[in-house]
Amino acid sequence: MKQVYLYSFSILMTITLFTACSSKKSGVSDKTGMAYNKKEYGGFQVNNKFKRGPGPGLVEIEGGVFVMSGSAIDAPGQELGNYNQKRETTVSSFYMDETEVSNTNWLEYLDWIRRTYPDDHEYYYNELPDTLVWRRPLSYNEPYVDNYLRHPAYADYPVVGITWEQANRYCAWRTDRVNETLLRERGYMTSFKDLNGGGKPGAAVASSPRPTEAFNTDVYLNGQYDDKGKKAMKDLSPNAKAGTAANGKGLPTRNVRLEDGILKQPYRLPTEAEWEYAALGLIGNTQYENINANKIYPWNGLGLSSAKKRTRGLILANFKRTKGDYMGVGGALNDKGSITSPVRSFTPNDFGLYNMAGNVNEWVADVYRPTTFEAVDPLNPYRGNFYQDKKVMDPLTGKISKDKYNNPVLVPAVNAKKQTWAERQAANTTAAALDSTAKAKAASATSYADQRGYRDRENGLYGETTLVNNKSRVYKGGSWNDQAIWLNPATRRFLQQDESSADIGFRCAMTMLGASEISTAGKPEFKVKPAKKFKSR
Repeated sequence: MKQVYLYSFSILMTITLFTACSSKKSGVSDKTGMAYNKKEYGGFQVNNKFKRGPGPGLVEIEGGVFVMSGSAIDAPGQELGNYNQKRETTVSSFYMDETEVSNTNWLEYLDWIRRTYPDDHEYYYNELPDTLVWRRPLSYNEPYVDNYLRHPAYADYPVVGITWEQANRYCAWRTDRVNETLLRERGYMTSFKDLNGGGKPGAAVASSPRPTEAFNTDVYLNGQYDDKGKKAMKDLSPNAKAGTAANGKGLPTRNVRLEDGILKQPYRLPTEAEWEYAALGLIGNTQYENINANKIYPWNGLGLSSAKKRTRGLILANFKRTKGDYMGVGGALNDKGSITSPVRSFTPNDFGLYNMAGNVNEWVADVYRPTTFEAVDPLNPYRGNFYQDKKVMDPLTGKISKDKYNNPVLVPAVNAKKQTWAERQAANTTAAALDSTAKAKAASATSYADQRGYRDRENGLYGETTLVNNKSRVYKGGSWNDQAIWLNPATRRFLQQDESSADIGFRCAMTMLGASEISTAGKPEFKVKPAKKFKSR
């Protein structure tokens, strides 16, 4: 049957998408009759022209229902824990990296640390991949130890030797760099060009001095980062004070807010359900809610080699065909990778994602349990929640505490619902009176933050009688060092979150806000009507 591609990669990378909210919404409240975005009406600002789209490197994944572990096949040696229990599951639409994070991407991270914190050698060292993962007692792999991360021959190869914890820190760093670039390039903050003397060597700084603290999205949104560029947002509040001359007029300006819809959501690791859904790419086999063919791998068919005329017989992913065959026969190499391959090798799946089988396994966000999917929710299933709050430095102003890297200090959440104002003040007074040891005991005694073992039928045994504990994290996808059985998206394994391997990398994801449908072209739909305009009498 001819494959139907509903989304081409070029469209996914260039199209800007509307949310379900119409851009023609009224500029007047349909409940009070007061005008939005008018200083004389109080200055309440509403973005009537919000358009959503992915952050750099991401493609859109339209969510939907699928059978988790539905692609699982029976094979000798496969245990219960290697697959999820088959279960109908719904995944909300989200964004996902087109490729695995490469060595160049990671070197950019290291370079930023070196430039921003030149004297903090511990920070730099902690983010270095473990290149010693290449060593094997009975293999000669020293060239990879010395060259794989930094040599340009491997620039576009997936970074390995990365722990789950390092991958999460990279996601947080990437979020801040993307949002900072967005704000500076659009003029909401001082541009990079002005910060660096107009881009000319030896030139004086054009406007504002270089910031003394690294940009952090949460700190900025909390109003604790004062840097307003030439196109800073107008502050229409009647009591707003005139700003500096950054905008050329001295008009009142303000920071961008979450309500403006300008900043991107945090980059993060995908959940296991998101990863498996994206890897299968069943959207290419779906017409009118009917899946006309299931998949065992991210491509159609039962085989591992291409059936197309030009590439007939070529292996469709980078994996180990037998225990000793990593790349094929000399003179006619097949997958061509004795180890990893460039991140855009082979053919992307129907979502436009490369190497969702083979090349490297990929970390996902979930804590590992063999029987997780007997218990988790059917919508956006995930095990691993550890709820945290930003530590408030001043309960009256709402200022949050920051660490030495300008990141918010996070503490375990202690309340499952919003506190009353009196409860909040009492809690802050009590916390201020306790020493650090007492605070920790109080938090552990009252906190509901750790949900990693929720509904876990063997919760009391994990970490005591088994090797599985709350730091065991799932990885999926198969690698250059795995045989074909592990290329099935349903398979799953685990490793401790502070350990790494030469065959595990990662890619990032991002939550998509608003309506789940990505493209409405040619589809029947109910139109979302704009609010009625209020007419005074």
